[in-house]
Amino acid sequence: MKRAISTVALCWAVAAALPAPLSWAADTFTLPARTALHVRLTAQLSSRTTEAGDRFTADVTEPIFSGGEEVVPAGSTMEGRVSFVKKPGRAQGIAEMRLTPEKIVATNGTQYLISAGLENAEGAPDVQVKDEEGTLKGKGKSKKTTAEEAGIGAGAGAGVGAIADGGTGALYGAAIGAGAAALHRLFKRHQDIVVPVGTELTFILNRAATAKKVAPADSSK
Repeated sequence: MKRAISTVALCWAVAAALPAPLSWAADTFTLPARTALHVRLTAQLSSRTTEAGDRFTADVTEPIFSGGEEVVPAGSTMEGRVSFVKKPGRAQGIAEMRLTPEKIVATNGTQYLISAGLENAEGAPDVQVKDEEGTLKGKGKSKKTTAEEAGIGAGAGAGVGAIADGGTGALYGAAIGAGAAALHRLFKRHQDIVVPVGTELTFILNRAATAKKVAPADSSK
């Protein structure tokens, strides 16, 4: 009997000496498809400097509820990665970027794994969301700049032609100048995507997601 009591006491002593493991909460929650996740970007992203695989973070701006309970308070952090970046080209290569959220870290440290697509981005000029996966697409070349380049090219050519051969030369010069402007536009790259700090992003769950809460053990115990 004494040996049995000693064995139990030894087991308790060993358990007490081991570091406290993470505590896995038994409760889970399910967010239905089309649940909106509103966040604010904390660092600028750009197709010029951002690469596929780079991490991004955003602050949750609106709390998320499940079963009448606030499971993700405002101020929580969304973490994810840039899963795709397409650099701008010269002809049809308009810049693109895709953001893939992976988890939300609540203000109390609880983590929730998520899967969602970007639906809207406010505060990022000249950037639009083009598909269900949430791919950001740049606007390409500026129409204003294109018009200005065409006007300058034609005008400069006309001026040179007028000096060379009077009025008739001006006509030929305008045509040459317009052609030079067209070539310049052809070889000029499209604009980069820039998603500045503070951009308001809305992610939408594309399917119902059930998550398990994972909370650090209470270190005070």
